[in-house]
Amino acid sequence: MRINIIGAGLAGCEACYYLSKRGYEINLYEMRPVKMTPAHKTEKFGELVCSNSLKSDSLENACGIMKKEMEMLDSLIIKAARLHSVAAGGALAVDREGYSEYVTKVIKELPNVNIINEEVSHIDTNIPTIIATGPLTSGVLCDEIKRLFGMDDFYFFDAQAPIIYADSIDYNKVYLKSRYDKGEASYYNCPFTEEEFNKFYNELINAECAEVKDFELKVFEGCMPIEVMAKRGIKTLTFGPMKPVGLKKPDGTKPYAVVQLRQDDAEASMYNLVGFQTHLKFPEQKRVFSMIPGLENVRFAKYGRMHKNTYINAPKILNPTFQTKAYPNIFIAGQLSGVEGYVESAASGIYAAINMDRFLRGKELVILPKTTMMGSLSIYITSEIENFQPMSANFGIVEDLNIPHKKADRKRLYGERAIKVMESEIKKLDD
Repeated sequence: MRINIIGAGLAGCEACYYLSKRGYEINLYEMRPVKMTPAHKTEKFGELVCSNSLKSDSLENACGIMKKEMEMLDSLIIKAARLHSVAAGGALAVDREGYSEYVTKVIKELPNVNIINEEVSHIDTNIPTIIATGPLTSGVLCDEIKRLFGMDDFYFFDAQAPIIYADSIDYNKVYLKSRYDKGEASYYNCPFTEEEFNKFYNELINAECAEVKDFELKVFEGCMPIEVMAKRGIKTLTFGPMKPVGLKKPDGTKPYAVVQLRQDDAEASMYNLVGFQTHLKFPEQKRVFSMIPGLENVRFAKYGRMHKNTYINAPKILNPTFQTKAYPNIFIAGQLSGVEGYVESAASGIYAAINMDRFLRGKELVILPKTTMMGSLSIYITSEIENFQPMSANFGIVEDLNIPHKKADRKRLYGERAIKVMESEIKKLDD
């Protein structure tokens, strides 16, 4: 049996890896490098575009629980991330180059995978297919998806944070610390006085942005540009990405505001401005971000920018199994499906692959329960929701514990329950 998988991003690679281990012949379509996207820089598989962080690794964090569930299902992406991790306190962050090279090598060495570098413009609904083209799906394939499912335009705008060179940081002004000293002290912190912050804020909200058609119409809240966030009010930053809480300076004093820098590669030659997604013009990024203490002489490895992301109206199109309602042979995974985030995208690829396998073997498709993080997310995005927007893993979509417990224990209990339930679900998959 041959399966088409369209897209060699996080979800596509996970689906390919899962299904190849089960003996299926796979055509893996990836349009890069024949046609590049506005955000990708390489032709490597599983490339991380916006950030190098896969969020918290704690089992008291929704994303941490999801990563554990994925590891229980032999996730390729999480395995690659752990092999190529960089210091990030309690988060799992990766050296982008080493990580994507590993994913690419593993996929290319699979004996039953045929890699086809071309842009897909037509979906044959008679062929088992997983569409995992991600948030940067090409225009012609978007048109084909709209044709198949009768949709109007679907998209939102997403922003990337800048990456700077480590040797341009003034280490006399920044200090190494993780918030509340949790995990390894692996973030450099740029501390502001109130006067410095007010000057920075004024320049930020008045800086010139690059022009984007219809930009203000659909901006995803989870990746709000820093300058847009700032215009909501001066306290938005000090209670948000520049929050100083838990980040006292070495002398014990608390800064008025902080910009955190997270390591972006294995050599620690580059750092990411955490939470500083932006669409300022490049010269404005240089001018305004040079006002950050310690970055007066900053050099940019990569400027922040904005790009258009696409996603389907999942409640109308998908079942919680990631199978489309209209075409049983067609599954949609990754951010195109309506999940938001690297980990969530990769998880959906595994989930879609599990159900593609069961579908082709004539088995009942699996809907993971809301007591698991993977299950709660798939059920949420396919529920009846007006004005649907992509969703990431969070405790608000998980089934209540329904047992007496202390509030301080709640997140830990969510994690313990999810792992226990996932163990049971995996045993069922082998039946």
